[in-house]
Amino acid sequence: MNQKIKRAAVLGSGVMGAGIAAHLANVGIPTLMLDIVPRELTNAEKDKGLTLEDSVVRNKIAAQNKAALKKHKPSPLTSQKNLDLIQVGNFTDDMEKLSEVDWVIEVVVENLEVKKKVLAQVDQHRKQGSIISSNTSGISIEAMSEDCSEDLRKHFLGTHFFNPPRYLKLLEVIPTKDTDQDVLKFMKEFGEDTLGKGVVEAKDTPNFIANRIGTYGLLITVQKMLKGGYSVGEVDSVTGPLIGRPKSATFRTLDVVGLDTFIHVAKNVYDQVEGAEKNAFEVPDFMKTMQENGWLGAKSGQGFFLKKKGESGSRILQLNPDTLDYEPSEKLKSKAVELAKQEKGSKRKLKALVTAKGDRAGDFIWSVVKPVLIYSAELLNEIADDIPSIDEAMRWGFGWELGPFEMWDAIGVRASVERMKEEGDTIPDWVNNMLDNGMETFYKQENGTVYYYDNGSYEPQQFNRKNINIKRLKETKKVVKKNAGASLIDLGDGVAGLEFHSQSNAIGLDIIQMINHSIDEVDNNFEGLVIGNQGKNFCVGANLGMILMEAQDFNFFEIEMVVKHFQDAMMRLKYSDKPVVTAPFAMTLGGGAEVCLPSSAIQASSETYMGLVEAGVGLIPGGGGNKELYIKHLRNIPEGVDFDLQKISNSVFEKIAMANVSTSAEEAKENGFLDRQDAISMNQDHLLHDAKQKVLGLARSGYQAPKRTKIPVVGEQGYATMLLGAKSLALSGHASEHDLKIAEKLAFVLAGGRVKEGTFVDEQYLLDLEREAFLSLVGEGKTQQRMQHMLMKGKPLRN
Repeated sequence: MNQKIKRAAVLGSGVMGAGIAAHLANVGIPTLMLDIVPRELTNAEKDKGLTLEDSVVRNKIAAQNKAALKKHKPSPLTSQKNLDLIQVGNFTDDMEKLSEVDWVIEVVVENLEVKKKVLAQVDQHRKQGSIISSNTSGISIEAMSEDCSEDLRKHFLGTHFFNPPRYLKLLEVIPTKDTDQDVLKFMKEFGEDTLGKGVVEAKDTPNFIANRIGTYGLLITVQKMLKGGYSVGEVDSVTGPLIGRPKSATFRTLDVVGLDTFIHVAKNVYDQVEGAEKNAFEVPDFMKTMQENGWLGAKSGQGFFLKKKGESGSRILQLNPDTLDYEPSEKLKSKAVELAKQEKGSKRKLKALVTAKGDRAGDFIWSVVKPVLIYSAELLNEIADDIPSIDEAMRWGFGWELGPFEMWDAIGVRASVERMKEEGDTIPDWVNNMLDNGMETFYKQENGTVYYYDNGSYEPQQFNRKNINIKRLKETKKVVKKNAGASLIDLGDGVAGLEFHSQSNAIGLDIIQMINHSIDEVDNNFEGLVIGNQGKNFCVGANLGMILMEAQDFNFFEIEMVVKHFQDAMMRLKYSDKPVVTAPFAMTLGGGAEVCLPSSAIQASSETYMGLVEAGVGLIPGGGGNKELYIKHLRNIPEGVDFDLQKISNSVFEKIAMANVSTSAEEAKENGFLDRQDAISMNQDHLLHDAKQKVLGLARSGYQAPKRTKIPVVGEQGYATMLLGAKSLALSGHASEHDLKIAEKLAFVLAGGRVKEGTFVDEQYLLDLEREAFLSLVGEGKTQQRMQHMLMKGKPLRN
């Protein structure tokens, strides 16, 4: 099948439609976004002499929703420039333009008849072979397309994005009986490779997979809260990270989603099922009253929680479901909670809670987890063909660390099933059969291969070939060298991978040592090196606690030694004979950015938040970051073009002094952290594979280490120019005296010290200036206060 998607159209420009259009623009696809024509003019339009025939009025709804994308937080756009790829129009005048696109996504109101009418129009104007899909959260895909042409039905399927489309990984793809298998295969691959999604094939059932189980789980939690006399705050304190769920837990999640949206999704299942399942999807009366009152959550200013300002600051109040009054929020405290907090990892924490019989928190968690496990098992084959599809949908769509069957494995299948039976629950036959046949888990792992239980035997789980999993590689004895902070792993095809795994991936002597080991090993035995990992963040910087401790003990010689080792390791990385590609993602701050900047190339995840943020803790970068960001900016200038060295210095100075952090890899490129030789991966699961391919590409094209050259600097005159802005901020009260001191040190380093403008200096000279400035700031009391505050509070102190 020679299918390509070069252009797309989104029908409907509401929150979801505009979000999908933004995500398509983020991946570089020009997108037409259409909506209805307004029925009447506003007074402002009348005053301007406009009529309902003017295109500015007719396209107004889509145009306003496109403009609103700039204001949404977090931003749906990876770069504001991507807005230019979205063209707006309306359903009356522009449907013929659908003949120019390769994919049409319907995102109109959740009403079957409306959707059928829109698809009938699409059928008239689309080109043969174009893919048509519906982004519905639960309406039957089959029913929607039953009156359409044969070619449309062959190319039609559900594509259920989760909101917000840029950030939530799950894409449920729902074929009908008429969907061409090649179309289904293409869309699954396109979803993963181009859109960067975790794609799960779902069956055409109410609410598909994630919303079916997720909505059930939320309603069960509310019901058990009411029955057990727990408060809203108590429930949220134990249904979040403590059991591997997002920080928003249960009721904050509902406040973010919006109670009206949640009730609509719940009603969709309620209307289509019967018996006990129907009862489970009955929304409690107090929630219906909340909806009538307009207490919908974040969008209405109050929901299950209310933020109230008082004389002593803001307080978070929780709703009392019995009285519908707001009262001070409280946490659930118990022995089991304290024991669970001491356990490592979500699996152990969860098991500690559910096995704590007679404990108020333990009993509650068991009462809400147990029904979800049984319900998920009952739905297997109805909503999805296999166990991994259900687990992946819950992880990617609801942010659970463990899907239902992974949770069941974690708490022990046999023991928990016995307890369920003792409590009078009915277990699905297939689970009983699994246990009767001596199979104790839903998943097992052997020699780096993951198997899942499927109808009496274990089947190997299929992963995209681009998914390199470090954990599985390590289990197959691919570790070349390791210490407490990092491991060097054989990624195959002659490429090594350096994984950081210290606490928070913070850089200390152990990681620096492994960087040096890795360069030695790669020079002798590999084609090149990838520096990447699969932790929460790539790297949040140097080991701040260690630096503070040494500074408070006046061990400045020790600090200088560590900084010098770090600088030397970065120079070895830069001038290695073999290519070194860094693969940053998520937080890539301070020392994390300093590891990336000197590498042969950067292969960044689209969601990379990169910046040199040391000013926030009273320092400047100490591992060569100032120099390397400056060089990156110089390298971005096309050859033969005259440039203003002062402007470049000012730009770099401002980014470091203001501790600017990109909100995406695209923005990191705009900020000069990535340049022409660097690239971006939309799917973070493919990041290590893409970085590995980049290493092999460089190696096969005859990679040579960069030549050492001297660098032009602005000197003393440029130093004074850079400081002008900082001094004016200080004079106007927007920068403290200590901010100014940090700015002076930074400007001195970037200017190259006391030399003439235009002087060419070598890298070691700039590194020595940088190290000296770093050490002088570490000794400052106000810097140490900032470091202490960051370690204790997790946010910068302005002193």
